[in-house]
Amino acid sequence: MIRKRPFKGLRRAVLAGFAAMTMLTAALPAAAEVNPYSTRSKDSEGTIIWTQPAYTPVKLVGQGLKAPDKDNKLAASPLKGPKDLFIDRQDHVYVADTGNNRLVEFDDQGKWLRYLTVPESPLNKPEGLFITAEGDIYVADTGNKRVVRLNSEGKLLQKFEKPQSPFLPDSFKFDPTRLVVDKRGFLYIATLGGYQGLLQMDPQGEFQSFYGTNATELSTLDKIKKALYPKQMYANEISKLPGTISSVAVDKNGFIYTTTAGNVSENQVKKLNIRGQNMLQYNSSQNKSTFGEYAPRDRKYVSGQGYAKPQLIDLTIDRSGNITTIDSSYHVISQYDANGNLLFFWGGGETEAATQLGLIKAPAAIDSNSKGDLLVLDSQEGSIQWFRQSEFGSLVNKANGLTLQGRYEESEVPWQEVLRYNTFFTPALLGLAKASYKKGDYEQAKQYFQRGGNRKGYSDAYWQIRLKWFQRNFSMLATIYTLGSAGFLLLGRLTRETRWRKAWRNRKRSANPAIVQLKHLFTIIRHPIDGFSALRYEGKGSYPGALVILLLAFGSLVFAKLYTGFPFNPVNPYKFNMLILFIEFVVLWLGWVVCNYLVSSILQGEGRFRDVFIASSYALMPLILVGIPLALLSNIMTYSEEAIYNDLYSAMIIWLLLLFVWKVQSLQNYSVGETAVNLASTAFAFLIGAVLVLTVFGLSSDLKSFVFEIYQEVRLR
Repeated sequence: MIRKRPFKGLRRAVLAGFAAMTMLTAALPAAAEVNPYSTRSKDSEGTIIWTQPAYTPVKLVGQGLKAPDKDNKLAASPLKGPKDLFIDRQDHVYVADTGNNRLVEFDDQGKWLRYLTVPESPLNKPEGLFITAEGDIYVADTGNKRVVRLNSEGKLLQKFEKPQSPFLPDSFKFDPTRLVVDKRGFLYIATLGGYQGLLQMDPQGEFQSFYGTNATELSTLDKIKKALYPKQMYANEISKLPGTISSVAVDKNGFIYTTTAGNVSENQVKKLNIRGQNMLQYNSSQNKSTFGEYAPRDRKYVSGQGYAKPQLIDLTIDRSGNITTIDSSYHVISQYDANGNLLFFWGGGETEAATQLGLIKAPAAIDSNSKGDLLVLDSQEGSIQWFRQSEFGSLVNKANGLTLQGRYEESEVPWQEVLRYNTFFTPALLGLAKASYKKGDYEQAKQYFQRGGNRKGYSDAYWQIRLKWFQRNFSMLATIYTLGSAGFLLLGRLTRETRWRKAWRNRKRSANPAIVQLKHLFTIIRHPIDGFSALRYEGKGSYPGALVILLLAFGSLVFAKLYTGFPFNPVNPYKFNMLILFIEFVVLWLGWVVCNYLVSSILQGEGRFRDVFIASSYALMPLILVGIPLALLSNIMTYSEEAIYNDLYSAMIIWLLLLFVWKVQSLQNYSVGETAVNLASTAFAFLIGAVLVLTVFGLSSDLKSFVFEIYQEVRLR
């Protein structure tokens, strides 16, 4: 008799699944070799998001080079510490082969063509290149402290050495590293350690000026010192210089761009106008212009300096106006549109193994060709990584180009396709918002602007919606207002002496303590000093009443965070953490109460702890009476009424501060001067208390670690 095997089908299914998993696992390394990095962008809140690859590595260029040796035999001659590359109008690639004192030319496919050594005046550690539309080659011959101009055949035409000018400081060193040449033949040269900006020379080599000088970046402490110290004392105290320009590029319209490396946190990339002023001062999604991206998990800590900042060493501007930078600190390539808004960034991976396609060990330069390909020079590997736009990258570039040209309606279809790939891609949301606005679909535009984090665009779209609503309903609103006002006045006059009006005026007021205490808020509004005195001497307040007011004040803060209009609300309601706000509110308020009571006791104040506690809660009244209506009002306001919103908000804060001043003066029976001393002492005590709490917390953490280490040591022994 043959026994049936009930698990035979199940066994086959498991084996088939295992085989499929094995095949998929085997395929993963091949896919990883194609794109050994992640491509990222940022959403409207600045949170990093993953996107489809914008560029894919396609090949390595510059390996396997050979040159005649002393015996005129071909021998290996790899690139040695190259510092710059440049792509001319024919898409030929030129490399400044610094370690070999030569230039290397490749064709548009990356095949070697020739070496340029300038035998009549040999190069010495060249670090920069620029080729004009006419084919002239300008070389920053760093080791020889000069710039040379060659013709297309590599013959020497002209030398530019350190210019003689009374406007150049004696300490200035002419060590050119990068350069560009404008259509007039004027040179803009970045020099090693040259904090004065780009050195501008005319075609004859005469000094013209320094161009695009960076501003000195001061810390908060430096700004305080500058404001308080005498001029000479400040000069002796600190000597800060602007960041030095690390690279320079020029776009098809003749605008010059620079990158700045060093300890800088904004304006690392500048687009300069004819006066040398930055045209990328602000972009649409941030309040300041910052460049150089990295993933937080890749951050590097430098002892004594904190986390390392991106060091932008080169940039390129493609035919579409996109700005692409390369960072030597994190090895990240970042691409921005012509206005400085982030599109995507990728790279960051490091490998100690042999050369890997797509991973850069020591980036030195970057450039783009007419097809939109990006070429990145790796000085450590002596090779060029060649990146090509993916389907997703090409789609974004096409849509963004149409948007920047003002062809918003044409950009709608490609932007919708981009959004199909990634629903959080901010440039797509803003592109569709502009397309909807152009078509007159302001409601749709408003939603896209909100998702894209563009408050100005949201405000403009809402202004149009509000205007149309008023145009449709103005006559009805005017009629309601007129009839309502007339009816109210008429009703008041007709019922002035009626029995029920007199009964209402003479009604018996509630004697309930809770109601009396809450109604005392309105007494403080009219007569704040007398109102606070009544809390002290007439028992108009209580702990339960104070707690109710505190809850209302906290509720008003929560309401403002959640329901303030989008143009005026920096908080994302969907990411709002009520617990953190509650802790901050309780710590600040209790810290104020305790410190103010202790200081008042020392300074011979008359108020009890109970009085300080209750009165401090009543002083929060403006948050309730103004904060909630202002949050509601902001939802029907636009940026054109920003001054009104700011004035109302400032009035609320001033009223709040005045109530605290009057509270101290009234409860403690102080003069104006004594009140000022009390408030200053309270602030100082609060600061000292905060420092002590943080110190104790830090020591507690250290003690916990110490005890745990002892326990581990004992347990292991």
